[in-house]
Amino acid sequence: MILSRTTQYAIQALIFMATQPPGVAVLNRTIAERLRSPPTYLAKVLQELCRGNLLYSFRGKQGGFCLRESCDKISLMQIVKLTEGPGFTEECVLGLKVCSEKTACPMHAKWWPIKQQIVSLLQTQTLEILAAGVTSGEYQLTDIPRAALGCLETEDGASGGTASKQHDER
Repeated sequence: MILSRTTQYAIQALIFMATQPPGVAVLNRTIAERLRSPPTYLAKVLQELCRGNLLYSFRGKQGGFCLRESCDKISLMQIVKLTEGPGFTEECVLGLKVCSEKTACPMHAKWWPIKQQIVSLLQTQTLEILAAGVTSGEYQLTDIPRAALGCLETEDGASGGTASKQHDER
């Protein structure tokens, strides 16, 4: 796909956090377990999202990560620009340093309209939309079925998550 693994982990982690109650800090280890991602690498991704002002990070017994804003205000484009860099929407698909209408690469005419559709999609998709699909069971967040992970169930079986019950350090 066109998104790096870093961006994929970032999006998956943020969707997972958006399925949690607002303001609940989620441990890196919890997210990594649920997404089946490497915890050390995920921690670096989450710190990058903190520096980009999408997450708060809390240390200590009640530590973890949580969204800074409501999930309806965070678009996928915000995440992609943080993880892929601001040139994501401008770079040549073939990696040429100069690619424009005047100096087009062999893919420019075919790729440009597709790129515009991708940009539009990333701008209109919010964490709220994606989290709602995961919470409802319409979509899965990992390659492993939700039922096998117990991904979105609390101890009483209700939807929401168990992160607030865990108080280990990140």
